[in-house]
Amino acid sequence: MRAFGIDVGGSGIKGAYVNLETGDCEGDRHLIPTPTPATPAAVGETIAKLLDQAEVSAQTPIGVAFPAPLRHGMVRFMANLDQSWVGANLTEVVRTSAGRSVVPLNDADAAGYAEVAYGAAKGKGGLVVATTLGTGIGTALIHEGKLIPNTELGHIEIDGVDAETRTSAAARTREELGWDQWAERLQKYYSALELLLTPDLFIVGGGVSQRYEHFLPLLDLQTPIIPAQLRNDAGIVGAAYLARLAQEGKFHP
Repeated sequence: MRAFGIDVGGSGIKGAYVNLETGDCEGDRHLIPTPTPATPAAVGETIAKLLDQAEVSAQTPIGVAFPAPLRHGMVRFMANLDQSWVGANLTEVVRTSAGRSVVPLNDADAAGYAEVAYGAAKGKGGLVVATTLGTGIGTALIHEGKLIPNTELGHIEIDGVDAETRTSAAARTREELGWDQWAERLQKYYSALELLLTPDLFIVGGGVSQRYEHFLPLLDLQTPIIPAQLRNDAGIVGAAYLARLAQEGKFHP
């Protein structure tokens, strides 16, 4: 049993078949640079080209992880792609460009769910809070295996400032922060989430999570906090898995 996952990013649009028994990507991973400007029409055409390259059959469930909060496929606001996406419907964009029906998902939700289904949080109960530290901070909340979508908790205010502007991995690079300096900001952020949500587990993803030993041991939290396992495949895997659940009527995006 397999499905196809697509992960739309600011620099590239990638996709692959996913074995839903194991959570592994199968065959080639297809990658096409994100068009500039990344308008709905241009991104839709790129997704159509990717599906053609991968020879995705008409019966295959397709999930698309997208860098924005979505309500029934509608983009509510946009940070990292063209602003013309605001008010556009991702499902309709792909249907127009590729003639295919897809399941639209927030990218952090897709990545977080993948970690629960196959990765660092597999078999864990309670409330799992998955975070991605990158250009911004993405968040996903999964309670007892059920996704609570579009949480956008990277934007909570800490010391009067949008948290991701000071606490993301991009902020660490931009301000040339040492690991200990960055960990002080992470401490404030995760402590705030801990106070608000009382989670059972934090998962930390994003490219910087591959260097987790430099900063996670510096955090002092009551909640266990561990690195993600699926790395760059998380968005693809989560999108594919949730697309299959949607096809079975077990998930309603």
